[in-house]
Order: sequence, then C-alpha cells, then structure tokens
Amino acid sequence: MPDYDALRDYLKRQTRPELMLSLDEIEELIGDSLPRASHRASWWDSLRSPQEKMPQREACLAAGYVATRMPDGKGVRFRRLKPER
Repeated sequence: MPDYDALRDYLKRQTRPELMLSLDEIEELIGDSLPRASHRASWWDSLRSPQEKMPQREACLAAGYVATRMPDGKGVRFRRLKPER
C-alpha cells in the first residue's frame, strides 16, 4: 500500500486555496502507483464516510485539504478547508 506522507507534506507547503494534480503527478509525489480504486470518486472524497479511515483521505485532511476526483477521472482537485472560528 502506498504511503501518502509525501502527498500530505506537499499539500502542507501549498499556499493556494485550491489546486489540481493529475493522478500521474500524485504517483510521482508518493513514489508509487495508485491503486485501481483511485479512479473512483468515492476513494478520494474526504467528506464521505468520515468514520472510514483511508490513508489518502487522512493525508489530505492532515494537510488541511479536502479532495475531489475530477469528472474525467484523471486528476484530483484539492480545496483548503476553512479554518474553524
């Protein structure tokens, strides 16, 4: 199973409120192939089934982003979570 710490660390360094990465770019970051399931929207959806712990979702949330697979299935949009007040 790939380690998503590099993705988390990359996202933590970002200053933009939103960015997109292709699946190829994510694989390059993590130094491993993504599983086939990564092509499904639900695999990335940070807000769906929050009780179900998934390492890629945890990495995104730990960096302060939520992830949404792009409709074409070839990339992921990361949006910064709004800070709680």
